[in-house]
Amino acid sequence: MEPHLDKAEVLIEALPYIRKFFGKTMVIKYGGSAMKEERLRALFAQDVVLMKFVGIHPVIVHGGGPQIGSTLSRLGLESRFVRGMRVTDAQTMEVVEMVLSGKINKDLVQLIMDQGGKAVGLSGKDGGLVKARKIGQDPAAGEEDLGFVGEVAEVNAELIQALDQGTYIPVVAPVGGGVDGRTYNINADLMAGSLAAALRAHKLILLTDVPGVLDASGSLLSAIGLSELEALISGGAVRGGMIPKLRCCLDAVGRGVTKAHIIDGRIEHSVLLELFTDQGVGTQIHADG
Repeated sequence: MEPHLDKAEVLIEALPYIRKFFGKTMVIKYGGSAMKEERLRALFAQDVVLMKFVGIHPVIVHGGGPQIGSTLSRLGLESRFVRGMRVTDAQTMEVVEMVLSGKINKDLVQLIMDQGGKAVGLSGKDGGLVKARKIGQDPAAGEEDLGFVGEVAEVNAELIQALDQGTYIPVVAPVGGGVDGRTYNINADLMAGSLAAALRAHKLILLTDVPGVLDASGSLLSAIGLSELEALISGGAVRGGMIPKLRCCLDAVGRGVTKAHIIDGRIEHSVLLELFTDQGVGTQIHADG
């Protein structure tokens, strides 16, 4: 087939998906290699700008763990993790907010604008977008107090919806204003899942540095239902850092998000390939039946 016909075939394959997703909100957790490698950063920005121009409403939630760790190290401060979460005292919280809201968020906004899009950078504190509550601990179980680490208590969906209905792409840093008036560091996956549920998003997409969800034999599962996913987790086929991501997807789909996707952000244009091609590039998680 002639090269120009190849391009036409790609567009024709994408057409039914563009039609299906027109006007839908999709929350994308942006992290991993896609966030660190310069070329992948630019390609990701192109992906979300294209989505917006064809009538889809992307909402971006970004992480920033490595950048926070690097800044703490330069300041002579220790990074310590308990149960996979950063122990965040008052001084560390200042650094977290500075890096996430002041540096990474604004860099990503500029990256999207460089690709011809319009973006607005927010943290959960802006406009009361996300109210957080402190994550508790069980002293009887020997659990350590995590400090200013929070979970989402409430989402002001109207703020994101107002931006969505305009021409802007919301870019959200995972920092929330506490119901107690304090500022909290929130896991970006959990923030993305909570936003997706509150917005009744059509999709939640998590960019990772793995191909997707693998079965016990190491084969990629292109699609999986909630009960099957629960069995994989309880059976030990899924381990480590993937478990909280899957729990986030389980919660979002259980609360009304149509599908969640875990995709390999190391693949160029992975978001577009997952959305607009028949085969996709990762794992989609859907309600049973």
